[in-house]
Amino acid sequence: MSRLANQIAIVTGAGSGFGAAIARAYIREQAKVVLADIHADAVRKLADELGSNASAIACDVSQGDQIRAVVKHCIDGFGIPDIVVNNAGTTHRNQSMLDVEEHIFDRVFAVNVKSIYHMAHAVVPLMKSRKNGVILNVGSVGSIRPRPGLTWYNSSKGAVSVMSKSMAVELAADGIRVNIIAPVMAATGLLQDFMGVPDTPENRARFLATIPLGRMCDPTDVGAVAVFLASPEARFLTGIEIPVDGGRSV
Repeated sequence: MSRLANQIAIVTGAGSGFGAAIARAYIREQAKVVLADIHADAVRKLADELGSNASAIACDVSQGDQIRAVVKHCIDGFGIPDIVVNNAGTTHRNQSMLDVEEHIFDRVFAVNVKSIYHMAHAVVPLMKSRKNGVILNVGSVGSIRPRPGLTWYNSSKGAVSVMSKSMAVELAADGIRVNIIAPVMAATGLLQDFMGVPDTPENRARFLATIPLGRMCDPTDVGAVAVFLASPEARFLTGIEIPVDGGRSV
């Protein structure tokens, strides 16, 4: 039997990058998956590709009413979620901390941090009622070994890390596990913002030189870790942060 057979999952930011890779991995492991993303066309296309065990819904994760609509969509279509992956995220451009405008700062924290607050209010009572559940929050290696230029983004992911560990302790008695996946940069839609310079072979090489294993994170690397952390094999793991970073944070 596949590792996630009969499990129901919600994955935010599922239209591309890490979220799409997690959704594909979960479907391969026979889970039923709700794909949520602000880009409606992208998740609908992916859901069509993945088949009847996938269902798409548009969602701006910074909005509590839209998060609640995602959870209702999941319950109506598949049932109460066993697994929630808070993957949706955004960043500001790599630049001086003083050059990031306030509305961009607010958006980064609303998407990266407040979204988890909204999702917790929507799903934790359901999981508590069954004394079971898995919450995976996607952080960043930037919160473990921050570097100049992404100060406010790194700080938002630092909040995700501490929030997740505190949630893990508080929710353990209810059988709910909470863990963090912390990737290094990948060739996703946010890559150029993370680098702060044009995405050229020369600039990529400069960033790759900081990763001991010599390559960027592939979204499938994150998908594999997300499967493991949601599986019975990880039943005694909670409050941990797994860097998926090729040694970048060492």
